[in-house]
Amino acid sequence: MPVHYVTYKGIKFPPAYNSMHSLSFAHNEFLVRDDDVFNITYPKSGTVWMTEILSLIRSHGHPSWNQSVLNSDRMPWFSTRLGLEAALSYPSPRLLTCHLPRHIFPKSFSHSTAKVIYTLRDPRDVVVSYFYFCQMCNSYEDPVSFEQFLMDFLSGECKCGLC
Repeated sequence: MPVHYVTYKGIKFPPAYNSMHSLSFAHNEFLVRDDDVFNITYPKSGTVWMTEILSLIRSHGHPSWNQSVLNSDRMPWFSTRLGLEAALSYPSPRLLTCHLPRHIFPKSFSHSTAKVIYTLRDPRDVVVSYFYFCQMCNSYEDPVSFEQFLMDFLSGECKCGLC
């Protein structure tokens, strides 16, 4: 069954998580606080791994917070439908997560002293992981073939744009 992606500023996002409203709000209206810490990654590049590391740093190495609270509650996805509300009510200092490219990152970021942790992974590993993830996840359209997926990935036609 085809998935009708949400396209915002030329980037495709899965509709199960994103809406035009959540993406537009994140880009234009989300107020970045000076003590915010952003976990920014391209999909399949270590998002959850970095969430665990940053959560352990925040809890001074005590694993109980990581073990008892979902990672999406510890570091809300502020550009998604469900994560936006959580991010807005999250007490400072906020730990926040997203896959947004720079051109649709919150405009208020440039007027803040917030921190960004940007995690990179070898694109060759990303494309393989992303291909298998898209086959498994109901929120994404099944790739026709790895060859087509690779071509889409290299041209920026993949979900979340260029790596």
